[in-house]
Amino acid sequence: MNPTIELTRGKIFDRESTMARIETDREDLMREATGLRPRGELRMPHSDTPVIAGFRSDDRCSLYFDADRCYHFDADGRLRRAFVDGHLYRTQGTTLARLNRERSAEQTTLLRHDLTDDELTLFVDTMRERVRQLLEAFENRTAAVVQVVPADATFPIRLQTALHRVLATDAPLAAPYPTRRR
Repeated sequence: MNPTIELTRGKIFDRESTMARIETDREDLMREATGLRPRGELRMPHSDTPVIAGFRSDDRCSLYFDADRCYHFDADGRLRRAFVDGHLYRTQGTTLARLNRERSAEQTTLLRHDLTDDELTLFVDTMRERVRQLLEAFENRTAAVVQVVPADATFPIRLQTALHRVLATDAPLAAPYPTRRR
């Protein structure tokens, strides 16, 4: 199983933690997302919803803007996976695949749609705008770091560096996401 934190219908599944595959409420992300070390809760101006950001040991960054919007980047700031408006996305290298689970009493089917060029451009532009707003709030000192787990004084600088990487990359998508093959 690939390590990931997957946000589904407002719930979070942390497949790297010891509580793997146990559904939790969003407010428990800071406690449950043990694969993100460090991870921080950020208070943004004009928003009651905190942003959760964190890093994996290999410097991959994850950003959770709300229950229906999160992005996972590689160490170079390229998008690997996302969850937006109820849809799971994963990189195919040159586009994103939108994955939807269709469940019935008998089976679960994974439906895949590769984004068109126009859909991909809109998706990437929207993602970069969210990242730009977060970075701007940090640089204007209007974003506040509420907590960091474990405590890490370098977290704000590390996060700013990661956000700059996302915005600076010419290739917004990471290499194709590895999948399990039978």
